[in-house]
Amino acid sequence: MDLISPSHIATGPAVTSTVITMTPSASVPTGSGPAISGGTVTDRLVEANGQYAAAFTDPGMDARPVLRVAVVACMDARLDLHAALGLNLGDCHTIRNAGGVVTDDVIRSLTISQRALGTSSVVLIHHTGCGLETLTEEFRHDLEMEVGQRPAWAVEAFRDVEQDVRQSMQRVRTSPFLLHTDDVRGFVFDVKTGLLRETDPA
Repeated sequence: MDLISPSHIATGPAVTSTVITMTPSASVPTGSGPAISGGTVTDRLVEANGQYAAAFTDPGMDARPVLRVAVVACMDARLDLHAALGLNLGDCHTIRNAGGVVTDDVIRSLTISQRALGTSSVVLIHHTGCGLETLTEEFRHDLEMEVGQRPAWAVEAFRDVEQDVRQSMQRVRTSPFLLHTDDVRGFVFDVKTGLLRETDPA
């Protein structure tokens, strides 16, 4: 997958990331990392933003992605998409949800991405060891029993990650709202090796 031109690599602003370790509780664990005081996880993020903003320089970009590509991927915290794909700030639109599946809301975002902001390529990325492989639609039933209302959304759980990538590609390619459906490719990211494996759409 050749998403980046050599000229862009040489001139694009570098992307850096700060890894923040979070726990299920609201308190922030102590340990190594940036010198940020305690409090809730959100407090820590807000304080980190203050440090980021202090050194921030407006890159002078508009909202149109430089590479005219939209990446749809799982929300899994192990996926560092910019690093994994060699992308810089401003290169792409990134749309993430549980499983990286193409839902109505993903089609909404892709439609805006293409029709209003000029993207023409779509890259779909699922990954190994996805949490949706451990769920079923019973998750919705359990929620209904707990809160007294059935969710309007589907869980979109799956057992075969490759097949779910194919389904996602098909949903993009058959959407009447999208202008560009020729350059749609799907991949599975291996969380153990960092490598992408392309999925045959057939």
